[in-house]
Amino acid sequence: MSETTDRRFGHLPPVVAGLGYIFARPKAVAVLCVTLLSSLGWLYIALFLARTGTPFSGSSSAALQALCRPLAEGTWSTANAALVGSMWAAMTLAMMLPSAAPMILTYAGIAETAARKGEQIVSPLALTAGYTTVWLAFSAIAALVQIAFTRTAVLGVNVGATGALFSGASFIGAGVYQFSALKHACLNRCQHPFPFFFTNWATTPSGVFALGLRQGLYCLGCCWAMMLVMFAVGMMNIIWMAGLGVVMTIEKMLAGRRFTHAVGLVLIAVGVGVVLMTFVSHWPARAS
Repeated sequence: MSETTDRRFGHLPPVVAGLGYIFARPKAVAVLCVTLLSSLGWLYIALFLARTGTPFSGSSSAALQALCRPLAEGTWSTANAALVGSMWAAMTLAMMLPSAAPMILTYAGIAETAARKGEQIVSPLALTAGYTTVWLAFSAIAALVQIAFTRTAVLGVNVGATGALFSGASFIGAGVYQFSALKHACLNRCQHPFPFFFTNWATTPSGVFALGLRQGLYCLGCCWAMMLVMFAVGMMNIIWMAGLGVVMTIEKMLAGRRFTHAVGLVLIAVGVGVVLMTFVSHWPARAS
């Protein structure tokens, strides 16, 4: 620790002093916050899959049955809705917090510089809380949509061609959105957070929380379509969760549109393939 830190925390027990040193450094708080929240999301998902007996191999059949069957059979309850909502919340924490790490670390870097100059700063916890609020709201809406779709047999365990066509349309829609002006406007904000923070810097917890809300909305505008692909692949499909999470993180770390457009083409190709396979598999056999 530095001499300044020793003077500030030297009178405290070593453990408490160590914690004080960590929480006095915005970057350390930012890393800790992102790591803990995303880890909690993955841990909750792992516990759920273990409870339902689902193998950790990307197959989501058992988990999908556990989530969809009570709703599809009409035994809707607050507990079932809460379970679906909690799983969407866990997914968003697991997938979106890592993708937000560059933005949160950018804020923390500016905050550390300001702190060294003796200026008032607010912990990255407030920023992360605002960002997370947006995605938790998205989770609640997605859960309600899933419940509605399940009860109308658009989603479920055995929905046949209807579900397959819905899955294909989800991929195609997500792919087309990769080329939209709104996608690129929001992605640009996510890729370059420094000008946003420099222009809108705040020194109150409510102000920084509002910055997190705004960044969360930019991230939502950038990534909502890819998140809805989870409807198509199964919300507990951990391989797709990890893959989409990596893609969204890379998108925000790269400049330009090539990677985004390439992802869009892949999503469209997958969607078209699903639709064609559905038509072929359900095409009436010719009379012999």
